[in-house]
Amino acid sequence: MQIISPNYILTPDNLLKNQAIAFDKIIHKIAPLSELKKLYPDAEVIELQENSLIMPGLINSHVHIEFSANKTTLSYGDFMNWLYSVIENREELVGGCDSVCMSKAIESMLESGITTFGAISSHGMDLEACASSPQNVVYFNELIGSQATMADALFADFLSRLDASKDIKREGFYPAVAIHSPYSVHPVLIKKALEIVKREDLKLTAHFMESEHERAWLDDSSGEFKDFFNKLLKQNVNVSDSTQFLEHFNTHSTLLTHAVKANEAELSSIASSAHTIIHCPISNRLLGNGALNLEALEAKGINWVCATDGLSSNYKLDLFEEMKVALFMHHKMPLLELAKKLILSVTKNAAKALNLNTGKIKEGKAADMLVLDLNKEPNEELAIHLILHRYNISKIYINGKAIKG
Repeated sequence: MQIISPNYILTPDNLLKNQAIAFDKIIHKIAPLSELKKLYPDAEVIELQENSLIMPGLINSHVHIEFSANKTTLSYGDFMNWLYSVIENREELVGGCDSVCMSKAIESMLESGITTFGAISSHGMDLEACASSPQNVVYFNELIGSQATMADALFADFLSRLDASKDIKREGFYPAVAIHSPYSVHPVLIKKALEIVKREDLKLTAHFMESEHERAWLDDSSGEFKDFFNKLLKQNVNVSDSTQFLEHFNTHSTLLTHAVKANEAELSSIASSAHTIIHCPISNRLLGNGALNLEALEAKGINWVCATDGLSSNYKLDLFEEMKVALFMHHKMPLLELAKKLILSVTKNAAKALNLNTGKIKEGKAADMLVLDLNKEPNEELAIHLILHRYNISKIYINGKAIKG
């Protein structure tokens, strides 16, 4: 048992003063230091510097570790140009990111306070790096393939990767499933994968309605995707429309990434199925897809969280940076209200979406905690200041273990 005594605790729903935390792997008690010392006389007491603040570790729900070698290789500004550049440079990018490259990307997330992340794994090459990382990892094995003739081979590869991830037996590692997108996965494959998801109660994610090109292709098999699919796969029509795609997920809560171009009917379907939308503002801007309408999500009661996406469409894996960009991107929303929602989106709300016992400084929750060194007593605009000023993170705890400090 340990007792840590900060000046302030952001739960993140409330700001507590002059309270300490007794913890091992989980948080056992939050109370004044004197009370905790009496309850746990043998506990190690960790006293912090003046104006110290404890908050939950951050949760990055969507990141592609395998593409961490990209810096200036891929083309930005338009989704289709970016996609063609990914295909053209895929071998160089994937082959150029070894375990050291991937581990550096994971370490950079840890340094910025990310104690849990959702890794979207296309090839399984990041399994070792994710398995050996100190963070909690939801490891989403991605299924892709729109050609029925290749379905058996693609599903066999997917199963092999999923089974390999199930062999990882360590605290905080969760094998999971990702369906790439409605335009790239055949319905037969989706149904087979979801049988496993439902039988084993696995966490589930998918990309959805990221670009205007996807919108046109799913609506009536038109737009620039028509030429793309015809050239690469000799395919002239989509394998499903958006309604058919969403129907697959009606009975299993899913994290849907992007949804920038989702329409009213799709948002209603997402709301009724209690799905979560993952918002990646920097990625959306760099690929020319516009801004997610957060007001429309909130009007329908849709849970949304903020994430970085991968270095194939970002310049760093840093949720404080991501939240800062979102703060300026959504300029019509009240500033303080948005800042508070962004903090919730990478802590409490992300944990809820992933069904993990973390994301809050609360008795019974996992002891995933950050110690930030503020320069003065916080005021009512703390959420804004946390996002803008990048305070030093002097200590990091994951499942009660000191990872830094």
